[in-house]
This record gives sequence, structure tokens and C-alpha cells, in this order.
Amino acid sequence: MVDVRSDLDAALLAAHAKGDGFELSRLYADAADQAERDQDTDAVCFFLTQAYVSALETGLPSASVLNQRLVQYGREVVQADLMS
Repeated sequence: MVDVRSDLDAALLAAHAKGDGFELSRLYADAADQAERDQDTDAVCFFLTQAYVSALETGLPSASVLNQRLVQYGREVVQADLMS
């Protein structure tokens, strides 16, 4: 049996070590998706926040989608400048 959580944790640590913002954003978004399946709202929002910050720092277009997901959970306000 594959331990998805351990694999994700290892991948996150590796991405942090490399300073790979693109990969960090993707991996944190994946972790948020998993937490959503587990119905753990606080974990979802934590991981989405990390994904969002990495996306902003890296200039990724996914920042607007991540912002909207946080807005849906009531954890962020709409960032209009990301919608262009």
C-alpha cells in the first residue's frame, strides 16, 4: 500500500529545499484537494493558503483560482487585480 501522505510530505520538503514555487503551489493544492475529500476544512484552507502564497510569489496564473477557492471558504476576499 502506498502512503500518499508520506509521499506528498516528501515531495513538499523537496520542493521547499529547491525553492520551486511552481511545484510548491501544485503540491499544496493537491494537499488541499485531499483534505477536501477528507472533509477537513481547516486543513483545506491551510493548504490552499500555502498554494496561493506560492502562486503569488511565483507569478502563477493559478493564483486567481486559489484566491476564489479561499473566498468560497470565507478565508479571503476577492483580489480583483488577479482576475485580469
